[in-house]
Amino acid sequence: MAKRAAEDDAPTQALKAGERPVADGGVGEGEDFEDEFEDEYESEDEILEAGVDGRPDEEREAEERASGAMDVDRETFIPGRHKLDAGQTLAPDLSTYEMLHTLEPTWPCLSFDILRDSLGDNRTSYPATVYSVAGTQAAQGRERENQLLIMKLSGLSRNDQAGNPDSDSDDDDDNDHETTDPILETKSIPLTCTTNRVRAHQTPPVNSSTPPTTLTAAMQESGDVLIHDITPHLLSFDTPGYQLPPSASKPLSTIRAHKKNEGYALAWSPLIPAGKLLTGDSSGKIFATTRTDGGGFVTDTTPYTGHSGSIEDLQWSPNERNVFASASSDGTVKIWDARSKSRAPAVSVQVSQSDANVLSWSHLTPHLLASGHDDGTWSVWDLRQWKSTPPTTSASTSSPATPVANFAFHKQQITSLAWHPTDDSIIAVCAGDSTLTLWDLAVELDDEESRFTAGVEDVPPQLLFVHFMEGVKEARWHGQFPGAVMATGGSGFGVFKTISV
Repeated sequence: MAKRAAEDDAPTQALKAGERPVADGGVGEGEDFEDEFEDEYESEDEILEAGVDGRPDEEREAEERASGAMDVDRETFIPGRHKLDAGQTLAPDLSTYEMLHTLEPTWPCLSFDILRDSLGDNRTSYPATVYSVAGTQAAQGRERENQLLIMKLSGLSRNDQAGNPDSDSDDDDDNDHETTDPILETKSIPLTCTTNRVRAHQTPPVNSSTPPTTLTAAMQESGDVLIHDITPHLLSFDTPGYQLPPSASKPLSTIRAHKKNEGYALAWSPLIPAGKLLTGDSSGKIFATTRTDGGGFVTDTTPYTGHSGSIEDLQWSPNERNVFASASSDGTVKIWDARSKSRAPAVSVQVSQSDANVLSWSHLTPHLLASGHDDGTWSVWDLRQWKSTPPTTSASTSSPATPVANFAFHKQQITSLAWHPTDDSIIAVCAGDSTLTLWDLAVELDDEESRFTAGVEDVPPQLLFVHFMEGVKEARWHGQFPGAVMATGGSGFGVFKTISV
């Protein structure tokens, strides 16, 4: 309310300390009493409209923008399509993650595997626990610092902001789950060489009182393949006072069939409980190693041959005990019968004009096989459409085939493919553009549907999720925690679960 102007002839009055002026005649007739302590706001509505500093929020925000205050860009950013401006960094949208944790080891681990545990299947409660094994890649000149790491990650809490972009992470009054600090426990086996690829296999327990035997195969840069029994290391995590035996770090077997040819292809058969291992190298040779009844390992010295390039990946069939697939830098995928005396492929298909880097065989639909390529594309193939290679056909000749799905979203090489263990339409894909993408092949594009997604051209509707991870190399689904993914790369490990899967 505005104050009345004082009359020009009003007498002045000198004030002594602590005194107040007193009006001589009080309030005149027809005049309103004026409270000098009256609130500056006319009404309660006016108070609610004002901001924290007495001004409307819009006015204050406009002033902050004009003064150069930091503005958060919430537009969709896709690595490989967009570039960060100077001073910009990427931050995950926590409302899209049900769980998100990261871990940075001393040395990068560019290959790992998730280990099956005894905590139960189809678990959804938090905090979560993950057991895994990984091989390090120490810097040149420090190769003797390499290790085979056996890890237990526990206390993995649920993200409070999942599914609610406006949630306040400090307000835990409505949380119905336990929030804990993540805990990492490790055991290590010293190695003298970089690990190119590591894969794990579990044999059934002898009886209910003993744990299953967990074996690992680590393909070394030297060309050797080391097989370890890491069962004692896993027992030490959950058995108070347990001491590792002196022999725990010694390999059960060392496969030297590849001589000095390094490789990246490893695969344990899921249908041979005792353990059967395939290994492939840069010379194009594939060797099979079988575990004997006495617990030893025997490698067949006659390799499977037929590729004209390096063996990049191997996959056993999920339902045919003697069938496996191989991917090569020659751009082909070949299907083999492990019993063949000729050691020649039964089927050969040219899947890419670039290297065929990785494979993933659907666990639920055995006739579906996915391949990832060096040009950034990946495809899904129906093996029922592949034709057998005639015996008289040259090993370098491949039959034509058309994929049931092909995607060219990524602009750099595909480094990992992983089919969801319980959903045959979901696939995780890692690429050289530092992204891990999740895809739903069950989604179809309508004729009238726009091909512009999130304002970006050529984003397929099957793309569910894009997770940024610097230098990502491999991703694995957790078979007992539906939807949980673990990944590794140059920046360390990531464990997450999205609200999309």
